[in-house]
Order: sequence, then structure tokens, then C-alpha cells
Amino acid sequence: METKTKQSIEQFKGQTRLPKFAIPTSYDLYLKLDLTACTFSGTVQVNLNIIEHTKFLVLNVLDLDVHQVWFTNSNHQTYKPCDVVVLDGEDEILVLGFDEVLSVGDGLLGIEFSGALNPHLKGLYKCSYVDGGVKKNMAVTQFEAVDARRCFPCWDEPALKATFKIRIDVPSELTALSNMPIADVKLNENIKTVYFEESPVMSTYLVGVVVGVFDHIEETTADGIKVRVYCPVGKSDKGKFALNLAVKALDIFTRYFSTPYPLPKLDMVAVPEFSAGAMENYGLITYRENILLYDDLLSSANMKQILTIVVSHEVAHHWFGNLVTMEWWSHLWLNEGFATWISYMATDIMFPEWKIWSQFLRQTADGLRMDAMEQSHPIEVEVHHARSIDEIFDDISYKKGSAVIRMLQGYLGDDMFQKSLSLYIKRYAGKNAKTEDLWCVLSEESGLQINSMMDDWTKKNGYPVISVTSKDDILEFEQSQFLSSGLCGDGLWIVPITLSIGSYIKRKTFLLDTKSQKLDVSELVHSPHQNRSTFNEKNEEKCDEHFWVKVNIEQSGFYRVKYEDKLAARLRKAIESNCLSATDKFGILDDTYALCVACEQPLSSLLSLMDAYRKELDFIVLSKLINVCYKVVEISGDAIPDLVNDLKQFFINLLLFSSEKSGWESISGESHLNALLRGEVFLALVTFGHDKTNKEAVQRFQELLNDRNTPLLSADTRKAAYIAVLLNTSTTNRNGFESLLKLYREADTVQEKEPLLRCIASCPDPNIVLEALNFMLSEEVRDQDILYVLAGLRSEGREVAWRWLKENWDLIFSKYVAFLLHQFITYILTLFCSNEKAEEIEEFFVSRVHPSFTRNLKRSIEEIRLKARWVENIRQEQSLPELVKQLALKK
Repeated sequence: METKTKQSIEQFKGQTRLPKFAIPTSYDLYLKLDLTACTFSGTVQVNLNIIEHTKFLVLNVLDLDVHQVWFTNSNHQTYKPCDVVVLDGEDEILVLGFDEVLSVGDGLLGIEFSGALNPHLKGLYKCSYVDGGVKKNMAVTQFEAVDARRCFPCWDEPALKATFKIRIDVPSELTALSNMPIADVKLNENIKTVYFEESPVMSTYLVGVVVGVFDHIEETTADGIKVRVYCPVGKSDKGKFALNLAVKALDIFTRYFSTPYPLPKLDMVAVPEFSAGAMENYGLITYRENILLYDDLLSSANMKQILTIVVSHEVAHHWFGNLVTMEWWSHLWLNEGFATWISYMATDIMFPEWKIWSQFLRQTADGLRMDAMEQSHPIEVEVHHARSIDEIFDDISYKKGSAVIRMLQGYLGDDMFQKSLSLYIKRYAGKNAKTEDLWCVLSEESGLQINSMMDDWTKKNGYPVISVTSKDDILEFEQSQFLSSGLCGDGLWIVPITLSIGSYIKRKTFLLDTKSQKLDVSELVHSPHQNRSTFNEKNEEKCDEHFWVKVNIEQSGFYRVKYEDKLAARLRKAIESNCLSATDKFGILDDTYALCVACEQPLSSLLSLMDAYRKELDFIVLSKLINVCYKVVEISGDAIPDLVNDLKQFFINLLLFSSEKSGWESISGESHLNALLRGEVFLALVTFGHDKTNKEAVQRFQELLNDRNTPLLSADTRKAAYIAVLLNTSTTNRNGFESLLKLYREADTVQEKEPLLRCIASCPDPNIVLEALNFMLSEEVRDQDILYVLAGLRSEGREVAWRWLKENWDLIFSKYVAFLLHQFITYILTLFCSNEKAEEIEEFFVSRVHPSFTRNLKRSIEEIRLKARWVENIRQEQSLPELVKQLALKK
């Protein structure tokens, strides 16, 4: 008998999904927290619908002790299981075996359990805050993707939606929050029981609980929704900006989706320790403090923008994700791609002067970069292991996903797209959906076969590069899969092509649905003069007989373009003559850089193109230019070390025009984009070693040390000053490093601390880098903040960082949750660019690989090998030294 039971339990091992013997319809959850001992206990009663006769119930559990289990059927008969087996390991399930067959129909499953408030920022975890100089604990949940099972036994899959009624025992002086408003509070001496209203149906990953000490501010929307922002004590004024954003975002999305916000309240909470940026728990959004709290003096323009986009993103999830939820994690992009795209739409409505759709191109560029790798994955990705789900919260799901949506929106038109999405939300409200469901609605509304067009974009890796050639008045387009490795992929897409010839008035759009296609553009080339716009009339003669050809107008399509040499030369002239929009200048540079990395074009052609951007003042174009400068300097350190200083001089010359226009200090009433630009340009000049900027930066840093509120160093320019100080720091002259540590220790706001952490590992001296890494793991830096330090690593510190990672790997792997663990792998490993190092890294991880980071590790190793190939290619360019020296001398 015993062997038979064991065999029966074996059948549930190694499964991706839970068996569907029973479906939960509602949970009644009771939790009792002990914040001193950092433990909790509880009871969960789950109303089940048994849909087939079974002797087993199988649900998810991880790191919980199960004490009592009972099941009561609709006839009020109670059964105790004969087997209660917890399969932690790879399976994370609780198998309940009964002697009797459980009949089809309704029943109630009850489970008593207990667990520890873990320190790993997942499940129901502990984090600390300081109250009157005393360190105290609070409790927070982070259940996405599959960690509700760490808090209570449950059917932890997004499609198994149910209602939740929650009550919590907490110390009476603390605030307890959950998804729904408080229904009742009962006091028993120094403990209170907080009862929350029952929720609508929702997935387990969206259940949220926060217990701690907060101040809050609130506002009620025109629709009667109470919106609150919970902040650390004494900092509620820092929540005003986010509160205002949330109220506006609720109104924008309610109108856009023609569907009201589904809950009676929305709480947004600044949590002192948090692994990601924010989490869209239904009605209880949790955030890192620096992403929710805004300080007029100490928050940079960039942080203001990030805060706006993130708040919009999380509020949007209440429609795309929470109300309509993906059926399984393979369709994660339906949550994240859409929330990313629509957060930009909301930001554009709130702050049109930010030109946020131009900045969206950075999302597209990141998506294109990752999707050109062999270790990419389709937007709709197979998920076989619970712990591998974290790895798909990446640039494909968020950035490629949102860029493909933007492309489809452009193809269908804004009105048709909005109408279709509203219908989709209404049809699937309270339910789960797959990608096909969305395509069906869009096809119905538009009358087009959207699924046949979009399947190639979502079901397989990659995207095309469109090669463009011209002869007389005929343009020829040919598509092939773009891979950074230079290998030939076999993909074929239905591509919405947009193009202009010599003027933005002369446009053409068509679908490229074959390998190649010819297009007669004689009508555009020879169109009469009166069609020309005033802008282009001024520039016609400069633009080489008006025959520049720009494909992928405004970079609205998710593809790259490769022009034959004569067309590329005309575009370069069009850039110099200011004939093109900022988004098109961005796109030409981004595509050329990518082709260069893939060794499809030489570095010399990229540098010649960059030279055309000398008079550039637009933020998004300069931001891309600076980014490319950094990448070229980084690769050149290995490929052509003798030319690095000349390259830096060339890049300094490219940026001096904009730095002189910008100046160090903000001007009253200046634009948000100017403030963004100032920070990036001065940081770049400092990094490339511009002597005058460096001296100025160090001087202004001294002013900051004397007066923390000095107007001489704004939030936007502080990072440039910190880097300047660190570039002058070494083992023999440690003053700069010590000064930054002193600033960090004395700072009492996250807005001051984050930029300091982002810089402290940027010193060229490996000994200082080692100190910074050890400091990062100390008690002085919160676990959540290690990613800021790692992001500051530079190639000079890569060997010491890699040695340090190997020595500390066991500690790091045991301590850090998947999202944070990925940062160690990505930021340290991808600093290298040799095949030998790739092999050494592979060898180290052979016995240490784990499903939570397998994909990320492979991707990082691929990136090293891609850069090694690029290094070799650059070394073969005979004419490069002469060109670099010419460009360095050109003023």
C-alpha cells in the first residue's frame, strides 16, 4: 500500500503546471505576524470546485511548515488526508492524498501553516526601517512571479483566479495594508486584528500585504476612488508628486479603456527594501522609496521622468494584467509590454513637452539589441520551470513587446487601436487571456488578419534588417534576419515599411511580406515644387538633389535598415544639413552602430557618421550619440588601445558645442529636456577626460562638501562631479573615495544616496574597486541597492570584480533573489571581450548553473563572444588610425 502511494505521488513531480482536479474559487486567509522573531503563522480556507473524482489535491507550497489539513465536502463530511507530502526542491508543491475519493462538486480545504519572514525580498519578507535611531522590522509581500506559495498554500498560477478575504494580526501601533479597504479592526491589548473587504477575482501573484509605520497623504478622484501614498514617517510631502500622477493616470486609463478602475481604493507604498522597481499588487502598489518619493531639490530631471513612467506603468496594470490577466507566464508580455507602451502614452498626455515618444526609442533600441542575440527568446516564450520565470522579465517582454505594440498601433491608427483595446478589456475583464485572444479582437475590429501578420513578431526570435538599394527611380528592399553574430537567420516577417524621399511630405507606406520587393518612387522624386514644406525648402539644395531616402520614419517599426553606400552618404549630408527629425537621426545612428557591432560595417563608417552630429542639440539624439561614444571607447580599449586617447578627443569635440550652450547651472524656466541634457553631456566630458570640465567638476564638488545645499551642483550634474573626483582617486590618494563615502553616510535621503552608489565602483584603481564591492555587501548598503554599485563598474575594474565574484559566489547565490542575482552576472561578466575569458567563465559556472539564471548567463557569455569578434574586426581595419587622428584634430 505504501509503495502504491509513493508511486501515485511520483506522478506529480517534474510538472510545469498543477493538475486540474480542483479549482479554487475563494480564499479566506488569516495571518499572524511576529515581527520580533520574524515568523508568521496562519490558516487558509479555500473554497474548491472539484471537477473530477480524485484521491489527491495538489497545490503550491514553498518554505512553509504544514501543520493541520482537512477537507469538508458539500454534505459537511470532513476528511483528513492520509498523506501530506511537501515536495520543496524543484517542484514546490503540497500533495494531499486521501483514502476516500473526493466527489465532484464544491468543498472547503483548510490548512494551518507557519513560516519565517525571509530576508530575501520575496514571498512574505522582512525589511527594516529606523525609528528614533532604533532599527525595527516591517513585513512586505512580493509574490510575482511564483512566491505567493511562500506565504500561504495556494494554487499559484495566474489563470486560477479567486476572491480573497484577508485578516491579519499585527502590533496595534503598526499600519496594516492589503489589496482592499479595511472592513473592521478589533483590538486585543497590544495586538489588533485587521479585517479587509473581500476582493474581486484575482491571481495569487497580485495578493499584497504591507505592515509597518508610515505617514500618508490622500486624494479622492472624480470617480470616488480614494488614492493614498504611504511614505516613511516625516516624508509625506515627498509623496505629493506621485499622488498627483496616480490620480491623473486613473482618469487617463478609465477613459482610454472605457472601463472604470475596478477597486474602491488605490494605495501606493514606499517600501524601504524592494528587489525590483515597483509591483502592481491589486489596489496596493509597492515601490522602492526612490521611485515613489520626489524631492524638488534632490531628485534629478531623469528621476522625475522615471517616477512618472513607473507610476503610470503600475497604475496601467490594473487594467492590463490585474483585470485582464495573462493565461500563463508564456504571455507575460501581455502584461509588461502593454503596461510599458501605455505608460509612455500617459506620460505624453501629462507632460507633452518631454517629447517622451522620442525617448521611447531607447526602449526600442534595447529590445532590438537583445533580440539580435542567439540567446534571445520569442515574445511568447515557453516556460518550463517556475524559477526560470524571473528571467523573462527582460528587454524582450518589456521593450520588444512595447515596441511591437507601438508598430501595430502606427499601422492600424490610434482610433482603431484604442477601440479594439477597450473591447478586449471589456470582453476579458475578470478573466485570463492569451495573445491570440487579443489578435482576434483586433482582427474583428479592423477587418484585417492581424494574427497572420503578428505571429512572426511574437512567436519566434528576432527581427529583420531591411537592405535598401537604388537604381534610377527604383528602390529595392530585401529583408533578412538580423543577428549580431553576423550569422544568417532564416526569419521572414510581414513588415510595415514607411519611407520618405527628400522631404517628410513625400511619404510612402507598404507591407513587405516577401524576401524582396521593388518600388517605383519616380512620382516622389519628381513631384512638383509646391508640395515641399517650408522646412525642406530652406534645405533642399543642401540635401543632394532632394534624394535622401529615409526608411522607417520616426523609427516606428521594429526593424533595422542597412543602406547602400551612396544612400548612406546622402543621409549623412541630410543630418549635417539638419533635414531630418530627431527620431530619424537617432535611428540612423542606432542602426549603424548595431551593424558595426555585427561586423556588417566597419568602425570607420560609424565614426564618419558620428562626425555629422557636431551641431546636435536635441536631447534624444545626443543621448544616443553619447551612448555610442561610451561603447566605442570601451571596445577600443581592447581593440586599438593606442588610439583611445584620440577617440576620446574626437568625442570631446563632438560634445563641446552642446556643453557650451547648456552650461553647468540651470536657467530659470528652462525645459525638462535641457536639464536631462546637461547631466548627460557633462558626465560624458568628464568620463572622456576633458581637462577644463574635470577641473570645474572637482571645484564644484568641493563647494558641495562645504555646503550640502550649494546651487553650484544640481541633482542633474552631481554624478559628473562624483565621477571627476573618482577619476582622480587612487590607492595613494584616497581622498575622493573617502569624501564620497562620507557623503553617503551623512545623507538621509534615498535621492542623495543612489547617485553616490552608482559612482563608487567607477574608480580606475582596482584596489578602490575592490573596496567598493566589499562595501556594497556590508550592512551599510541595503540588498536592493547593490545593483546601483554594480552598474558603475568599468572595464578597468573587471579583473578584480570577476575575481571577487568567484570568491563570493556561494554567499551571493544564497543571499540574493533572482532579479538581484542577475545584476552580478550581467554587470560583471559583460565587461569582458575575449573568447578566453568566455571559456573561463563557462568553466567556473559548469557546476554552479541554476534555472533561475541559466538564460542570463548564456546571454552574458554570448555578449562577451560578440565583443571578441568585434575587437578582431576592428584590428583588421587598415585605414582606421589615420581617420581617428584626423577626426581628433578636427575642431
